[in-house]
Amino acid sequence: MILLFHGRGISRGRGTGDLLVSPAPISFLSGVNPDTGIIVEKGHPLEGESITGRVLAFSHGKGSTVGSYVIYALARKGKAPAAIINSRADPIIAVGAIMGKIPMVDEPDVDIMRLRNGTSVTVDGNSGDIDYDGEVLPEPGG
Repeated sequence: MILLFHGRGISRGRGTGDLLVSPAPISFLSGVNPDTGIIVEKGHPLEGESITGRVLAFSHGKGSTVGSYVIYALARKGKAPAAIINSRADPIIAVGAIMGKIPMVDEPDVDIMRLRNGTSVTVDGNSGDIDYDGEVLPEPGG
């Protein structure tokens, strides 16, 4: 079943890929290898996962403003996510997505932690629409 969610468009374009939800913020500077697209931050819940070609959903970024340039480098090397969904965009992630031409949406009208990894998702940064081809997980404790 395809569900349509809406958020705020941050970086223009459309991107489709399998969803990868991070339960923790992501630091692109020293947290993601710009040559491989692999999350390398020690102890991160997604350590060892590739973000390349996936729709990456996480609450917000963390770390240095140089992270914007790491996102841009990922895009130039073909290792970037297909799109980004944030609960709340911060300047580091937004600037990197814009520079790298990675579609990005924030403030979706569904809790990203209720979305299932591996589900096909299309993000439209122009309209803020998120097409989600799957079920929404129940609220924790619900």
